[in-house]
This record gives sequence, structure tokens and C-alpha cells, in this order.
Amino acid sequence: MYEPPDQRASGTGALQVRKLCAADHARWDAFVENCPQATFFHRAGWSTVLREAFGHETHFLYAEVDGAIQGVLPLARIRSRLFGDSLSSLPFCVYGGVAAVTDGAAAALDARAQELARRLNVDYLEYRQREPRHPDWPTKSELYFTFRRLLDPDVDANMNAIPRKQRRMVRKGIKAGLVSEVEHDIDRFYPIYAANVRRMGTPVFGPNYFRKLLDVFGHDCDVLTVTHEGEAIASVVSFWFRNEVLPYYGAGTPRAREVAGYDFLYWELMRRACEAGYRVFDFGRSKRDTGSFSFKKNWGFEPQPLYYEYDLVRAREMPDVNPLNPKYRYFIAAWQRLPLPVANWLGPKISRSLG
Repeated sequence: MYEPPDQRASGTGALQVRKLCAADHARWDAFVENCPQATFFHRAGWSTVLREAFGHETHFLYAEVDGAIQGVLPLARIRSRLFGDSLSSLPFCVYGGVAAVTDGAAAALDARAQELARRLNVDYLEYRQREPRHPDWPTKSELYFTFRRLLDPDVDANMNAIPRKQRRMVRKGIKAGLVSEVEHDIDRFYPIYAANVRRMGTPVFGPNYFRKLLDVFGHDCDVLTVTHEGEAIASVVSFWFRNEVLPYYGAGTPRAREVAGYDFLYWELMRRACEAGYRVFDFGRSKRDTGSFSFKKNWGFEPQPLYYEYDLVRAREMPDVNPLNPKYRYFIAAWQRLPLPVANWLGPKISRSLG
């Protein structure tokens, strides 16, 4: 396994690039907390999650001067017979790439990542960013979009900011007597989620992944579940970072659609975030012209392009591993017909390589 050289220099003030170790987690996260470019997905805990939940090789790099971190770049490698060999920042995450407070740190981390990709001889190096870094690299800026909006400090103002038609759906859920509960386990979330993704025709993540998220990120990761007459009908795993809340893995039962369970779920998360003093609601990533893309627009959120850039090492073109790719339509149709126990057993073996 490639280890970045120590790069110790005689004298002070020399920029050094190092690889994250367990002793560095606290100061890495302290930097991420205060770096404007950093996101929840830059946190050191993702190194633990990706290694322990999936067995992936991680290369979390940081640049420092005189012991002060000036930039970070979380990277992980996924080697798959089905989907190729990649080095990404960051798999299973919607954001990533270099987060730095100086141009020198950013340039050093970027150069080290490109060198590492070639030493490992991967198919490609991928950055997942909200802003472009390499306009000359192939990019998917027209495929993925994020939806972020400021929250008003007043709960009623946030309700009134939802377009009328969607607001009517939220009120429908309220009138149906739906109730939301915050949880710190996946006992009710996971069965809903697993059945939901099978209906969509995609492989499910194993329960260990979600348990690891809750364990590693502690109070910054929780589950909000909506019940109707005592039955859990919708649930979402969310991340909390600085003044933002990110609903990340959401799912519902067929019953949820009948009583506006999805609408109530996200409104309750928004309401709770507002009351707790959070000021940004990050509705997450969606592909253009999909149902989730339209759903978020109907809430009054404006799509913002994401810049997924690729440094092609061995590959000749960008990867296209997503359900919209026509070549996967037969796989999706077949997966939807699998018995749920079979899908839940086989799914984690495939999903760990999807990234």
C-alpha cells in the first residue's frame, strides 16, 4: 500500500502532506469544522466508516505548516470486478474534494492525489464538489444537482415558504395524525429502507453500515421516524454539521404515500432543525429529471449543479454507474422481482462496490 513520504524539512514553515492516523482525528475535525469549503463528508470519521463497514482502503491526506492543518482531502479506493478500480473523494458521499484555507495547501493535496492515483494505477481519480476545480477534466456537472436553502428562524415562516401545493400535502399529513420521533437506532428505519430500495430496483446497504454511521458520528447522526396509528411508515437518517441538517437516507412504505408521510417527514425534520437553531436545510443530491429532483423543486428549492470531475488514469471515459444508464434496466427489473430476503442478503455484497 502506498504511504505518502514524510516530507520533513529542515527549518520551519515547510508545507508537509501527511496521511491521517488515529491520533490526528480530533485536529482534522477541528479544521473541518472551521474551513468554509469543508462539509460533513470531510470529517475524519468517514475513514473509519468506509474501512470498517465496507473494507475499503482509505487515504485521508492533510497538508500542514508547523503543525497547523491548512487543508484536507479524504480519499478512498474501491476495487470491484463489476464496476472498476477508483480513487474517489468520497465514495458514498455527495460532496468531497479538496478543502483548504490556502492555495498552497490545495495545490499540494491535489498534486498528491493525482500522484497517488497513478501509483495505485486506478481507472480514475474522482472529486465530488460543489464548485469546479479542474475545468479541463471530464465532468458530470449536468447530471447531479444539490438542493440547499436557508431556514428562517421562525417555524411558521418556513411553512409559508413551501409552495402552496406542497404545503397542502404537509398539512394533509398533520391532519392524518402523523407523529415524528427521533431515534438512535435503525430498528424501524432499516426494514422500511430495505423494502423501499428493492422496489426501486437497487441493491441495499447492509445494516452494519447504518449502525456504523450512528456509532462513529454520535449525536451528529440520527434517525427521524414517522408513525401513523402506531405503525412506522417513513424514516430518514440525517447528518448534522455546523448549522446545517442533511437528510441523507430516506424511505417510506406504500402507506406513506396515502397519508403524505414523506412530506410530513421532511417538514418535521425542517421544523426540528429550525427550533434547534440550525439555519441551512440541505435536501441532498438528485439526478436531473428524476422523481426526487421534482419533489425537491416542488418544495421551493432551486437545483445547484454539482461538479463531479474525473482524472482519467487507465479509463478512457467517465464511469456511468447509475440507475439511469440504459444498460442497467434489465438488472433493475430483475432486482425488483427478487424476494425481499434474497435482496437483503445479496444487496450488501454489491452495494459496497457502488460508491
